[in-house]
Amino acid sequence: MINQEVKDQAIALCQKLVQQQSYSGHEDGAAKVLEETYKANGFDSVHIDKYGNIIGCIKGKRPGKKILFDGHMDTVPVTNEKEWIHPPFAAEIHDGKIYGRGTTDMKGAIAAYTTAAIAFAKDTNKDFAGEIYVDGVVHEECFEGVGSRSISAYVKPDIVVIGEASQCNLKVGQRGRAEIVVETFGKPCHSANPEKGINAVYKMARVIEAIRTIVPPEHPVLGKGILELVDVKSAPYPGASVVPEYCRATYDRRLLVGETKESVLAPIVALMDKLMADDPELKVKVSYAVGKEKCYTGETIEGERFFPGWLFDKDAEFVQAVKKELNERGYDPEITQYNFCTNGSHYAGEAGIQTFGLGPSRENLAHTVSEYVEVDSLAKVTDCYYGVLKALMK
Repeated sequence: MINQEVKDQAIALCQKLVQQQSYSGHEDGAAKVLEETYKANGFDSVHIDKYGNIIGCIKGKRPGKKILFDGHMDTVPVTNEKEWIHPPFAAEIHDGKIYGRGTTDMKGAIAAYTTAAIAFAKDTNKDFAGEIYVDGVVHEECFEGVGSRSISAYVKPDIVVIGEASQCNLKVGQRGRAEIVVETFGKPCHSANPEKGINAVYKMARVIEAIRTIVPPEHPVLGKGILELVDVKSAPYPGASVVPEYCRATYDRRLLVGETKESVLAPIVALMDKLMADDPELKVKVSYAVGKEKCYTGETIEGERFFPGWLFDKDAEFVQAVKKELNERGYDPEITQYNFCTNGSHYAGEAGIQTFGLGPSRENLAHTVSEYVEVDSLAKVTDCYYGVLKALMK
């Protein structure tokens, strides 16, 4: 087990990170805290890429695998500070809990794995095989995995540990997600003479009903590949006395392993082609939403909103090696899957890198009013991360 000094260091770093408000696109304060921490603790290199992702590296004295611990610095906004029982950016400790935005999602994990890496390097005098990388990622709350692409290109990791909340259990997969955009195009006219135009919303109504007949695939472990309507907008808006010439519907599609951009759109496109063949006035387009965000560095980060699912075997060697070490340290982690999307969509889903999740706290505390992480959970996961390094850096 790690000692009290290491636990205190993890708590202090968590507090420093939470005290830096870091909404997406404004993660520079948190990145500065990590940069100072890396440099003060003898990291061999510190790299900040053009998007503002920060990566610290500790090199072992012997050749071996590259292990990357991944976590995002950005948080969702606090909409009303008065609703919080403790200030959201003070990182105060009450009743064994650190309160603040990002404590669970996911500055607690970043603090824990950074502290564990420092302690492991110190205890071993860097006499281990491989290279340890720890990061702080930007813009994950906007699109999972997009920011991580430049990190994996830089690090080229052999194994990635996602620090998202897991109550110290091991997560070996997740459903992915996609934002699918369906557009209908009509013909505007005065609503006093609707027969002279083509109402794009009426056309969309038919399209929506047709899409409801599509049954997405299921997976025995990850569950259903959900296709759910989440938003409808028409134009012009407001549209008083005008028949709308445009309508846009957005669908949330939960992705399973093996699904591609082409395979997910194929049944929708085929159905739309049939509808257009039956109705010469129907003009419809299907595509993926594209995200584009400004980074604190001034760069623009963008990408299609398609984030693949992934799943590794519970009996995979790297998973069992970690589980064995955690068992020896007194933990009994379950091996399950995340219920939400993570940066693993890139590392495992796109790049095929061996990946698992391990983090403090509970999934359902993310994004909540009065978010917190339990001090005990933070201490335990710091010890677990130390165990991961001991298991994998041989």
